[in-house]
Amino acid sequence: MKSLKRTPIYLFLTLAAGVSIFPFLWILSSATNKSIDVSSGRLLPGSNLLNNFRNLTEQVELGQALWNSAKISVTTTLLALLIASLAGYGFEIYRSKAKDIVFNILLVSMMIPFAAIMVPLFQMFAGISGFAPAIGINTIASVILPTFTTAFLIFYFRQSSKMFPKDMLEAGRMDGLSEWGLFFRIYVPTMKTSYAAGAIITFMSSWNNYLWPLVVLQTPDKRTIPLLISNLGSSYSPDYGIIMTAIVVSTLPTALVFFLMQKHFVAGMVGSVK
Repeated sequence: MKSLKRTPIYLFLTLAAGVSIFPFLWILSSATNKSIDVSSGRLLPGSNLLNNFRNLTEQVELGQALWNSAKISVTTTLLALLIASLAGYGFEIYRSKAKDIVFNILLVSMMIPFAAIMVPLFQMFAGISGFAPAIGINTIASVILPTFTTAFLIFYFRQSSKMFPKDMLEAGRMDGLSEWGLFFRIYVPTMKTSYAAGAIITFMSSWNNYLWPLVVLQTPDKRTIPLLISNLGSSYSPDYGIIMTAIVVSTLPTALVFFLMQKHFVAGMVGSVK
């Protein structure tokens, strides 16, 4: 009787899952077809995948774009996890009259859209280019520096730190650990699920970042994978088979990171909500 009552729920969830996964399945199928087949709305897989991939690698520097995106995403993720976790740990563990004011200001900054600060950021990096070209316009550093941590990630780590057993810190202090030792030898290993969730969020956001790299990267050799895909679609007669193949290739790293860490991701997100 219970199974009959749950049947509509299961049907709804099945339908929702199908609607959610259909665009990705369509992209996979389109990557195996010719451009004319994609334009005509063909849904069945074809046999043109290898040809599309060969044409893609001949037309653009796919490897260079993937390498640029990997450098930016990995570096951004590592820096973001370190700085955001330090900030979230400090906001939660240490006591100060001013910390709540600073944290509230940080939360207010989440309401400011990136487009509103994009022009001042560009002017700042253009000015830096004159005396520090290594971190000025058209460099990997100019993409990483404005985005290597966010107010959301700091907020996330502070919420996660609320679940951290504070008695472990007191025990560590009694054993003679320094404050840095408490963080790196007790806090970091204990909060690995939070780090995994933060890594997934940051990596995917950085890998798919389009607007700021579009503004600050000005030469093809610095182009990231989202910019490469955008460039493929901007021609007078785009080859949709090649575009879909590029989208599939660009999706593989983020999908791999997510599936490898999905258990930790769920545990970390549940812990931060609690």
